Amino acid sequence: MAYEYALVHITYTIPLAGVLTVIIKPLLARRDLYKILVLILIAFFATLPWDSYLIRHGIWTYPQDAVLGPRLFEIPVEELFFFIIQTYITTLLYILFNKPILHAQFLTNRQESSPQIGRIRRYGQLCLSAAIILGAVLVGHGGRGTYLGLILIWACPVALLTWTFSGYFLLRLPLVCIAVPIWLPTLYLWAVDEQSLGRGTWAIEPGTKLGWCLWGNLELEEAFFFLATNSLIVFGLVAFDRGMAVLDILADVQSGVPRNTSPSSLLKAALTDPVNYDMRRIRGIREAVSTLRKKSRSFYLASAVFPGRLRIDLVFLYSFCRVADDLVDESRSGREALAWIHKLTGYLDHVYGTSGRPPSSAAEVADYVEKNFPMHTRSALELLPTRILPRRPLYELLEGFKTDVVFTDAKFPIKNEADIRAYAHRVASTVGELCLRLVFHHSSVKLPEDKEARLVQAAITMGCALQYVNIARDIRVDAEMGRVYLPTTWLSAAGLAPQDILASPTQPKVEALRQRLLDLAFEEYGKSRLTMDLLPGGVRGPLVVAVESYMEIGRVLREKSYVPSKTKKGRASVPRSRRLWVAWKNLSTS
Repeated sequence: MAYEYALVHITYTIPLAGVLTVIIKPLLARRDLYKILVLILIAFFATLPWDSYLIRHGIWTYPQDAVLGPRLFEIPVEELFFFIIQTYITTLLYILFNKPILHAQFLTNRQESSPQIGRIRRYGQLCLSAAIILGAVLVGHGGRGTYLGLILIWACPVALLTWTFSGYFLLRLPLVCIAVPIWLPTLYLWAVDEQSLGRGTWAIEPGTKLGWCLWGNLELEEAFFFLATNSLIVFGLVAFDRGMAVLDILADVQSGVPRNTSPSSLLKAALTDPVNYDMRRIRGIREAVSTLRKKSRSFYLASAVFPGRLRIDLVFLYSFCRVADDLVDESRSGREALAWIHKLTGYLDHVYGTSGRPPSSAAEVADYVEKNFPMHTRSALELLPTRILPRRPLYELLEGFKTDVVFTDAKFPIKNEADIRAYAHRVASTVGELCLRLVFHHSSVKLPEDKEARLVQAAITMGCALQYVNIARDIRVDAEMGRVYLPTTWLSAAGLAPQDILASPTQPKVEALRQRLLDLAFEEYGKSRLTMDLLPGGVRGPLVVAVESYMEIGRVLREKSYVPSKTKKGRASVPRSRRLWVAWKNLSTS
């Protein structure tokens, strides 16, 4: 009947596209929608003349009783829709598997790449060039190799172009980010194609094909066609992401680089010679991402849904905070810890200047960092986006670290609720405010000053809530370091002293104090959560996810439904499936 081809879409492609859309829609940012549109347009207009040639020359045929009737350049409307729906499905899968990674960290060039990657890239170029020649030979000879030859001379030049320009980048990406978006839709469409060929929905003329089947009715050429087209789609997406990654690392750093994404700027970025990449900055991104993945899985998950440039600066900010904290925490004595705080203060003095001295030049700052800090910490300092960040919260953060140092003298500085709030403000509220300043800078929506002020105050309050959750989670971990952040007045009321916590951090009385601190955390959370609705739409969802992902730690502590952390003994963690659900749910409703 005339609906046979349409039923293929109704039964197989449209339901799959619908399910993927429901799953991925909350994760889609504006650049993802732009990516989908660009890839669909390229795929449609690149396939249109080739498909039309195959039909007009009798290589592909569609029985009149299998299609609705309307055609464009002899191509049935159902086939035209296939160009769109296949590209859409493959693109959504690619976005889903690539969303967690920060693509800028995988930028590289020949000088920075291993010899093995260079050899694989050259081998790929050689194979694709040979495939083009083979395709031309098969088409020239005609007969049974015609269809395979036409696939090769149509697909391989495009693959060669994208492989040549993006090969180094592609080969550095995690294999799952490339292989799964290619093979999942390919296998699915192989099954659909095998059934359609068997029913006669479409056919390949006998004199133009080899006559070999992969299984059942699935012709070898058809199997190769779907593998080739999905590979082209993914290669195109990789090229797109490489261009976006180049824009992300250059914008706000080099003059003349646009902050907006236009087709011309994207094309220029995609064609940028990798020799011109700022590899120092890219290596810094890699180090910062590695630190984030190891130290905070909640924030790493949440960072995946931030726009690229904002995400990079947030990662740099987190890396600085983490490196500074580690320098203090890993010191062998209180004197050494105070020396690191003094050096970090000196770094801020160089960057921002003091009342008696103007800011130092970039060269002077780099010289100070090189002389005073270990190699593995330098990029975190040098790449901190101080051009955007205010100075006060950074200095307050260092004051918070001084509280940590007091513990090294067997003293317990958190005497009451005012002390724990002051500490939380210095080490967490400051970071919340700094994050918000980055959001304001990168957002295309500029808020009135009164709304910005309300949001900053909410960030300060929320920072206290998150730090209380952090303290509640890490009572045992902190005790092993000789620290007790629970207020001494709370301990006294429970008949305990700080030394009792150090000796037995898991005793029942401690659990009651943990729950009291969590109550305080959720009280502060409740004061500031609704204010987050004032945030611009493009960043509201990601920031809500960042907050809710961390507050979920408090919820599992309350419920006692946590799992042991894989990275820190004695620390509670949220099950991965629950973290993903929290992210998806809050992105769907924000």
